[in-house]
Amino acid sequence: MRDRAIPEATVGRLPVYLRALVEMAAEGAVTISSGDLAVAAGVNSAKVRKDLSYLGSYGTRGVGYDVAYLIHQVRRELGLTQHWPVVIAGAGNLGHALADYKGFTQRGFQVVALVDDADAKVGQVVGGLRVEHVDRLAEIVAREDVAIGVICTPAVAAQDVADRMVAAGIRSILNFAPAVIAVPESVSVRKVDLSIELQILAYYEQRKAVLDEVKDGRAARGLAEELIPAVDAR
Repeated sequence: MRDRAIPEATVGRLPVYLRALVEMAAEGAVTISSGDLAVAAGVNSAKVRKDLSYLGSYGTRGVGYDVAYLIHQVRRELGLTQHWPVVIAGAGNLGHALADYKGFTQRGFQVVALVDDADAKVGQVVGGLRVEHVDRLAEIVAREDVAIGVICTPAVAAQDVADRMVAAGIRSILNFAPAVIAVPESVSVRKVDLSIELQILAYYEQRKAVLDEVKDGRAARGLAEELIPAVDAR
């Protein structure tokens, strides 16, 4: 890691750049301009150049950035040059889907354990893992050297699971439960709430509908203004 902290907004864009770069490398790209990367990432080229400067990468005028080296730089900065062991709490539908997802391994993450408190689920095999009881979480974290915990439980259980993860030594948590969890300042939490994201999309859909109505109304008034003189002339 660098001594100089990278802005949070830039950190949030690095995975987007990485995904775009990996796709371009798969298509045979050797170099890429900041403009092309900006289009792929949905930002402007000045922002791309600023973000990549935090990695010590400035590209070459007239040539751009070396794709393979830039992938290495981004992966290094994100800590993806090693595999991070992950434990998932909650063996419901979402927990099953995440445990079965093979893309995590390609991106530097290895789901090493799945836990639940339901006796009916403990012992099931999901994604090649046997579901263990949540009471064994501390043992699992120590055994697998777990770095990241993922909460896929109902809201009512989220805080208890978070407390267990913190007590077990986990310092980074991805929370899919529709609940706000309280953790010490030393613990990093990222929340993924699909219902909130859908509500935000609903807001934009509603605005689009309103704008369309306004445009239609203006068009109708314009047509009427054109027709009225013609009618009066008759």
